[in-house]
Amino acid sequence: MNHEIARGPSFAVLKVGLQRGDVLTAEAGSMVSRFTRVKMRTRLNSPRGAGFFGTLGAFITALIRKFVAGESFMVNDFTCEEGGEVTLAPTFSGTIAVRQLHGDRILLTRGAFLACTGDLQLKMRWGGLRGLLAREGLFFMEVSGTGQLFYTSYGGTLEVPVNGTLTVDHGHVVAFDPTLDFKIRLPGGGFLGLVASGVGLVMEFSGRGTVVLQSRNVSTLTSWLTPRLP
Repeated sequence: MNHEIARGPSFAVLKVGLQRGDVLTAEAGSMVSRFTRVKMRTRLNSPRGAGFFGTLGAFITALIRKFVAGESFMVNDFTCEEGGEVTLAPTFSGTIAVRQLHGDRILLTRGAFLACTGDLQLKMRWGGLRGLLAREGLFFMEVSGTGQLFYTSYGGTLEVPVNGTLTVDHGHVVAFDPTLDFKIRLPGGGFLGLVASGVGLVMEFSGRGTVVLQSRNVSTLTSWLTPRLP
């Protein structure tokens, strides 16, 4: 399997070349185009189960991922017997990054997952009670295993190495290493700071690892648009 990230960094699209035996799993609604010989199978966004209880559990898991974690209810699996190409694009304008996992892990924030290949496991991780106030969501997606992960951002990305502590606006976090501890809390100034500072809830990271930030914030965009809607 080969891939190319084109039209970046502002309006990136992902082109993936499939060979016999390859499987590309992508967010529903992310497909731009595919060769006719590329087959697409839509399934629930959850680990596959067997029997009635397996199907019921998959349905419940997909519902939770949709309404709690902000992921798609369904995902698409692309396969090809003769070789072909699939083109994907994220919801927001920005970059697409690729991460090769070799048994390690990475945590993604709401909406950052685009696609993956190989033997990768996706599960949700609780972000804490204060995440209930975060419009970006209170769950993170933990990706682990072996394979290629493609994730997206709103705007450009910046990788920040942490060796100590780092405080970041929650809405600018795209991904981070699970070696980092984190807390979700109010910005400086308490509740008044949350309302008047223009900064949402913040994530306070500690330890050693890397945090991937995005230059734009979806919540800021929606706050700007809402008063202007009819």
